[in-house]
Amino acid sequence: MKKHNPDNVRVARKYCIFLKEAKRQNESSIDGVAKAINRFEHYTKFKDFKLFHFEQAVGFKKYLTNQKNEVTNKPLSKATLHTTLRHLKNFFQWLAMQTGYKSRINYNDTEYFNLSEKDTRVANAKRKKPVPSREQIIHVLESMPERTDIERRNKALIAFTLLTGARDSALASLKIKHVNLHEDSLFQDAREVNTKFSKTFTTYFFPVGELPLNIIKAWLTYLTKELLFSPDDPLFPKTKIENGTNRKFESTGVLREHWQTANPIREIFKQAFQNAHLPYYNPHSFRNTLVRLGEQLCQTPEQFKAWSQNLGHEGVLTTFYSYGDVQDYRQAELIKKLSEPRDNVSVDTAAIIEATIRKMQKENVY
Repeated sequence: MKKHNPDNVRVARKYCIFLKEAKRQNESSIDGVAKAINRFEHYTKFKDFKLFHFEQAVGFKKYLTNQKNEVTNKPLSKATLHTTLRHLKNFFQWLAMQTGYKSRINYNDTEYFNLSEKDTRVANAKRKKPVPSREQIIHVLESMPERTDIERRNKALIAFTLLTGARDSALASLKIKHVNLHEDSLFQDAREVNTKFSKTFTTYFFPVGELPLNIIKAWLTYLTKELLFSPDDPLFPKTKIENGTNRKFESTGVLREHWQTANPIREIFKQAFQNAHLPYYNPHSFRNTLVRLGEQLCQTPEQFKAWSQNLGHEGVLTTFYSYGDVQDYRQAELIKKLSEPRDNVSVDTAAIIEATIRKMQKENVY
């Protein structure tokens, strides 16, 4: 049975290079595109892309709805279907403009990769994400031991995530020199730190209590005074694995190396919350925690703008739109208060509200 088509492989590789170099997409996004193309090729039994016809797109949509998630063994979600089909639509639209394919692929046929309007709405629906409270995170920190180098590092990792809201990819690439304890700040330098969209910005520690700050201070002192780490060494070093006396690999300390991916960080979070008898909250959920805290503490638009910048957002609307979900109980309170007499809304507040409404209308979010 045919397992690949050389011409397809060449043009798919050319498309991936186009996405990386011209469209500036990252590796994980390109991997998703490659996976979608591979799924389609398996369905067509590796037919040449030049033979693409709208019936293939229609048939593939039906085929995809019958596929199951390899991990959960459940049907693929509408979001997965939507993303896979979108990747394929973009690929064949690009292909229809390439030499050797222009006369073979009808550009209009790529529209048959679209999901129904109903399924598209389901796929794009914004759903509530589990968000830990500051008290839950503090409880996790209080329950974490710090007897070994690894335990100290893990505890500092969770404390630092609460202090800064740094993404897990950034945490994996941070160096000691990026932290300034005199200013209680973190300089996320995109030349060395893996930040989203390669943005460079400074984060000042969020006011989340003394415990997280004391933990990170103790960790930095331990790294530099006891382990003799230099400013260019990783803030959260990779685990050292050795073959133990019982001939099994075991953790024996830390290395002067960065993690290559953020996977170990997510595992540390998962284990910490499990040990504290709490549901697992991933590192990114801490950013939502900080946004909710900001909504409680910030009294003026200027204050929330500063809070938003501290998270690395260029505009305050990003914070409102992407992270600012209102909890159910709070939603009820706010709606009830709208019927009560109120003071005049400030000009700044009115401007933010008006801008938010305009953005929602532009993106058809109601």
